[in-house]
Amino acid sequence: MAHWLVKSEPSAYSYAQLESDGRTAWTGVRNFEARNNLRAMAVGDVCLYYHSGPEKAVVGIAAVVKASYPDPTAKGEDWSAVDLTPERRLRYPPTLEIIKGVPDLSKMALVRKSRLSVTPVTEREFKKVLWLAERGSV
Repeated sequence: MAHWLVKSEPSAYSYAQLESDGRTAWTGVRNFEARNNLRAMAVGDVCLYYHSGPEKAVVGIAAVVKASYPDPTAKGEDWSAVDLTPERRLRYPPTLEIIKGVPDLSKMALVRKSRLSVTPVTEREFKKVLWLAERGSV
């Protein structure tokens, strides 16, 4: 099982919307590195769900339930999508500010490559973010 981080503006598609829908196709990714990350995802992988924009926080966990397939919104272009389902909302969503202040997370792709919408997360980073989400502080 691998770990990932997926980003969405809450006004475009929030974690609450994913919970309401129960499942979504993660489409519309138009960056080659992020696309390659989608293509590396497998069924059973888990994702930190990050709200970008003004919120800037990891708000939930989602699971990959359908591996990479051609993005139906790409109209003949070579882009990919995966399907996600909600797993659980985080008790205390760690903000980007908090994450940046944790030395163990300084090499996290969220910090280093902030523009990417789909990034890998190490198991150690994943566990640390969940630890922050349970504590509510550093």
